[in-house]
Amino acid sequence: MKAPAENLEIRVLDSLARVQATAWDRLNSDGNPFLSHAFLSCLEQRDCLLPHGWQPLHLAAYQGQELVGAAPLYAKFNSEGEFVFDWNWAEAYARAGGRYYPKLVGAIPYTPVPGARILTTGPEAQRRAVRGGLLHAAMELARDNGLSSLHWLFVADRELEEVGAAALPEQGLLTRYTVYYRWRNRDYRDFSDFLADLNARRRKEIRRERAQAAAAGLRIEVLRGAEIQPRHWQAFYRFYLLTFSKKWGRPRFTLEFFEALGEVLPDAPLLILARRANTYVAGAYALLSPNAVYGRHWGCSEQYSCLHFELCYYQLIDYCIQHGLRYADAGVQGEHKLKRGFLPECGLSLHWLRDPRFGKAVAAYLARERPAVERELERLRGHLPFHNRERR
Repeated sequence: MKAPAENLEIRVLDSLARVQATAWDRLNSDGNPFLSHAFLSCLEQRDCLLPHGWQPLHLAAYQGQELVGAAPLYAKFNSEGEFVFDWNWAEAYARAGGRYYPKLVGAIPYTPVPGARILTTGPEAQRRAVRGGLLHAAMELARDNGLSSLHWLFVADRELEEVGAAALPEQGLLTRYTVYYRWRNRDYRDFSDFLADLNARRRKEIRRERAQAAAAGLRIEVLRGAEIQPRHWQAFYRFYLLTFSKKWGRPRFTLEFFEALGEVLPDAPLLILARRANTYVAGAYALLSPNAVYGRHWGCSEQYSCLHFELCYYQLIDYCIQHGLRYADAGVQGEHKLKRGFLPECGLSLHWLRDPRFGKAVAAYLARERPAVERELERLRGHLPFHNRERR
């Protein structure tokens, strides 16, 4: 596949096994663990994608034999595991006689974490040319294969700016906003220093919640990398399955995925486990980057008061402070995160619809939705627990 950029060849890859891991990771300059070759390959190789409707169609941009850009892309046969919800678009398209699936998605499967969706390297002029080439190639891929649409989910603000605002209307891309939550480290010395930043009511409630969790007499273990043994993954995976069985959902990750991830990405996994005597009763799983911790999944076999808040929020906050990380990412949904010091932030996604009439209808919908999301952000920010509103 030829791209507009000079001397740029873009290849479509049905598996990341077709590209060298070191070459791919050189493009991931931020060290985002979810964009690493190891993480994305583990998803492919450990039965986490195809059984759930994700078919890899990655783009790789080459100048000669050098990989200079890439975009993780998937043909999707449903809208599960995306967290930018377009079920109503699919229903409307079907009612009009269209076929919404498959569609093309640029995203990290099952992971609502903002980041680069077009990976590049080299001088800035080259990076801009490669981004433009990959954007053009992705839309061409969707058109040539008769896919209904193209969706770039949880795009980093920086990437949206770098692609160039002028290019968006030319390509017919629509912008959508959603809300996610992050805790920000303001150079806190310890957890007590963080509490001092909160108003008295929330400070008291968090202390009460942590005391209730501690009253159960459980031992909490925070394990990273090589400290995580197979028995720890097996314990956590049992909790992971229990969470889905209680919510009538379908687990996407396999035990083999978690175990392999601990081997090929050894510094990134973080497990926070709670045990009673010699029996693990709950656990939370996160991934680490050089600057952040990303809380992902949790589960338990026994119910304890406030244990969810302790493992999923307070332990992550404590870990961030102790290790000088900039933020803890708690994903989308859950207004209760506000009370625990997590800030609502605005996530972006880009969308292209092949049918211009449907695209016009979606554009009108998004024009109505955007002010509603902005109002929701303002409402949420009005309930932050910090006593100094200027620090939000």
